[in-house]
Amino acid sequence: MRIGELADVVGVTTRAVRHYHHVGLLPEPERRANGYREYGLRHAVVLARIRRLTELGLGLAEVRDVLADDAGKDLVEVLTELDEDLARQEGAVRERRGRLRALLEAEGGLPAEGPVSPELAALFAGTAHLSDSPMAAKDREIIAFLETAMPDEARQQLVSSLGAVLGEPEAVARANEAYARLDALADAEPDDPRVAEAARALADCIPPELFPEIGDLDHDGGVLRAFYEDLAPAQAEAIRRTLRILTEERR
Repeated sequence: MRIGELADVVGVTTRAVRHYHHVGLLPEPERRANGYREYGLRHAVVLARIRRLTELGLGLAEVRDVLADDAGKDLVEVLTELDEDLARQEGAVRERRGRLRALLEAEGGLPAEGPVSPELAALFAGTAHLSDSPMAAKDREIIAFLETAMPDEARQQLVSSLGAVLGEPEAVARANEAYARLDALADAEPDDPRVAEAARALADCIPPELFPEIGDLDHDGGVLRAFYEDLAPAQAEAIRRTLRILTEERR
């Protein structure tokens, strides 16, 4: 058989056959006098086995290990490991589908910052009226980022604390006021008197339990620096002053 005939018989491409030659899985026959390679039944048998093993999900390195053992005594071990790996993948897929289903069925639909956790999606849906504020929209983006970047325990604490705070009408009113003050600083200078007022209003919105370790956040770390650069100068100064106020009051 020529390489095309071998590929057709086994149901693979000639490119796959050449690749298996290249990686050492399939022996390459010698060229005959006419310059063509002639494949025999043994090549077809080995190639068919390679196809069956790869269709089961084995990588080429695992296929090589199986083919190296003529007695096939390692095949059971390899397939058992593959079965266990597939079971783990099935579990991960079920978990991901469950999360997707929760997002798709969330009341109020997906937030613009999504996908986020169902808990945070519900929180955003309950404060959708704040999205008219440009600063509120930035805040939501940062909260969504923090939920992704934080360890699980810290993330749960963040979402829980936000939910507890924004569940109170007085807190929502204070947040509205703070966002309005920050929005008004879009074209202001950092030394504008309203900067201090906005910082105080924002600090009053953040309860002690929300960021218990906020003391080191005023050192302009990488994340905060990027956040500040995305704001108008006066707004960035208001955030810096807010963090200083919180640090001083929680010492």
